[in-house]
Amino acid sequence: MDSSIPSETPSTLNIFSLNCWGLKYISKHRSARLTEIGKRIAALNPPPDIVGLQECWTGADYESIRSLTSHILPFGKFYYSGAFGGGLAILSRWPVEESNMVRYPLNGRPGAWPIRGDWFVGKGVACARIRYGRDAKDIVEVFCTHLHAPYEPEHRDSYLCHRTAQAWEIARLMRHATERGHLVIGLGDFNMRPKSLAHQLIETHGHVRDVWREVHLDSSLGSTEDELERNRGRPVPSADFNITENGATCDSILNTWRWNKDQQKRLDKGEDILISESDLDPHAKRLDYIFFGSGESTVAGNAASQSPWRVKSTTVGMTERHPTLHCSLSDHFSVAATLTRLPSSSPSSPSKASHRADQGTGSVSFLPVEVYTDILTITSTYTARERKQGRLRLYHFLVQIGVSVGCLVAVWWSPHNYVAFILMLVSTLGLSVGVVQGLMGGIFNLWEERGLREFKWEIERAKEAAKAVETSEKEI
Repeated sequence: MDSSIPSETPSTLNIFSLNCWGLKYISKHRSARLTEIGKRIAALNPPPDIVGLQECWTGADYESIRSLTSHILPFGKFYYSGAFGGGLAILSRWPVEESNMVRYPLNGRPGAWPIRGDWFVGKGVACARIRYGRDAKDIVEVFCTHLHAPYEPEHRDSYLCHRTAQAWEIARLMRHATERGHLVIGLGDFNMRPKSLAHQLIETHGHVRDVWREVHLDSSLGSTEDELERNRGRPVPSADFNITENGATCDSILNTWRWNKDQQKRLDKGEDILISESDLDPHAKRLDYIFFGSGESTVAGNAASQSPWRVKSTTVGMTERHPTLHCSLSDHFSVAATLTRLPSSSPSSPSKASHRADQGTGSVSFLPVEVYTDILTITSTYTARERKQGRLRLYHFLVQIGVSVGCLVAVWWSPHNYVAFILMLVSTLGLSVGVVQGLMGGIFNLWEERGLREFKWEIERAKEAAKAVETSEKEI
């Protein structure tokens, strides 16, 4: 047995997750900030056992963090995906026995480049199987991810369908891990609000729980501008309340990368601007999560045994600024959690679930039928939109062929060489754009539509199963 594996199963597990905002050539002060992030991780107390990083795009930044944290996190994996990499990394106190990168079937559109590069980075799930003890069941499966960015308000977010489908994919991976009887940790920047469609899918179909809501059940459901939170009629929270109670990791007034241009300029001049934690913070929200599930709570049949793991604490961190640059370390704050392992004889309450049905392979949870109906409506609306876009791209391709041929014919009657050059240039550039549009309309849109069909079929099946459960419950 590997000497790096402890002889006794640890009684606590410390988890840490951070979106580092480490885009090469784009993120300001990238190298200095990520180096400081590595130092701060190394100084955490208690030291983390498992760390998940997002938007750590370059191998150099990853190696910098690895070298600074190697004394507490000697094992790790940097994940490669897409044309530019998925930006995901996992660090661990214990050996990584197995690892793979699972690409999302639905992940944005190539035509959105260069403003929106989700498709090109190949977003997915970084998976790692880590052994933390010598018992056969002392395995934790870690799933680190960064879901598609929203870019627009949720009520008109054209990527909501993709992000919901991605939540379904990672939920499936986590559910399979719980069915193997392993401890499951899902962490990362999920770009979703608490109790949103994606959040509900992950908790219910992933057989996992949101650690923050385990401790802070009454925490916010978004910023004060979000409909779900606005309907609760709560007062605008302070920055400190958002950090300590609501778990806000993004858009906080305490984060310098969310400041206005005037404040940014003052900061660039070396002025250390102070923001009071008691100031109202209406825009802050929670986008970064840690989910956990114990395989022992989902076993064959309805007689589920009790989970030995419980959430002891959870915190938002990395709120302090860089010591010399005076800027925030990232445009997100970190989230951390400590899990405790209960003695096998300790009583515990059964895990929460919406609906359960024994299907012979385990205790399967379902959401209310209307939730699946909403997802199917979103999927159908998006599919119709993309079919229309695909036809327009193909029409553009055909029109561009005509324009290109017309320019080439016009060259024969060109009175001057410079006119012929312009016509040839227009023909070449126009045909190039047309070919790209034709490829997207004829190949990518078909590729995307087939992914949507698979997702729709799976949601329809879940809806029928949920309907059967509701019917049986009414009969009882």
